Amino acid sequence: MKVQGNVIKYGDNVDTDVIIPARYLNTSDPKELAAHCMEDLDPGFINRVKTGDIIVAGKNFGCGSSREHAPIAIKASGISCVIASTFARIFYRNAINIGLPIVECPEAAEDISDGDEVEVDFDTGTITNRTKGKTYNAMPFPEFIQEIIRADGLVGYIRDQG
Repeated sequence: MKVQGNVIKYGDNVDTDVIIPARYLNTSDPKELAAHCMEDLDPGFINRVKTGDIIVAGKNFGCGSSREHAPIAIKASGISCVIASTFARIFYRNAINIGLPIVECPEAAEDISDGDEVEVDFDTGTITNRTKGKTYNAMPFPEFIQEIIRADGLVGYIRDQG
């Protein structure tokens, strides 16, 4: 399982309040959430994001509240993967539960730049920066997490098991 896209880069402590502002939590419609993704941090995000793009960020991505809306907004905006130095644990869990691949790799998060073209191989944990010709090694997902992501989230995974 691989994804490839252009990078949109952010810094440390990107919290769920800037991923999807609280004023939009009255809906759970993914398209509506995507329309407001990152709007308080990066007002141009929704106009420049393209399907397959990859967010790269620093430490503690997804900190703040435990809202599932945040990874749903990111995924629905077209982002194929988030790479960060570290993730807030509840965000990590929510992302996997809704089928958004996320990868912890401090070296990649530090070195990859906005606009770089990056490929992520979830089977091996290999992150390839095609723009800079560099490769980084992250921990690959265990098979059961790969199955959850392939099933588009935990609900799909459970449905497929039945």
